[in-house]
Amino acid sequence: MLALGTTAPEFELPDPAGRTHSLSDFSEASALLVIFLCNHCPYVKHVAEELARLARDLRPRGLAVVGINSNDVENYPEDSPAKMAKEAEARGYEFPYLHDETQSVARAYRAACTPDFFLFDRRRKLVYRGQLDASRPGNGLPVNGADLRAAIADALAGRDVSGVQRPSLGCNIKWKPGNEPDYFG
Repeated sequence: MLALGTTAPEFELPDPAGRTHSLSDFSEASALLVIFLCNHCPYVKHVAEELARLARDLRPRGLAVVGINSNDVENYPEDSPAKMAKEAEARGYEFPYLHDETQSVARAYRAACTPDFFLFDRRRKLVYRGQLDASRPGNGLPVNGADLRAAIADALAGRDVSGVQRPSLGCNIKWKPGNEPDYFG
């Protein structure tokens, strides 16, 4: 896992319309949430509505959100940029949803699954890398974003993020053949 206190790795990635977005685009935000997600993962589908709601709810308080899809679209065409645009519209994502074709950004963040959450404070230091909440497909618990929302509240208030950080759980990132990172041990 990316160590707490790590500075947010730089990125420069296109959205499905071809507009490039970079880390510096979010420099005015009080906190930045980077979410690795995709279209087809059942774990992402399970929380997608809450992701859209969380971004809408907290943008006025200073949170910026960016979604990044690092999946191999040759072997998983349902995650292609064209389908990303449709997914973002259908889900009501009001945040940039970017395509990491080379998978270099996922590697830099040491992302492992979808969804995978990385919350950075005003100085762009990592303060949370954990689950959205305890809900999982089929476990009957409500999707409320409790863990992540608590961490965001602390970050926006300038407080240390409190509580236990439980790793996110989901589908593994679909790495291109031969591009699998070595950080899984």
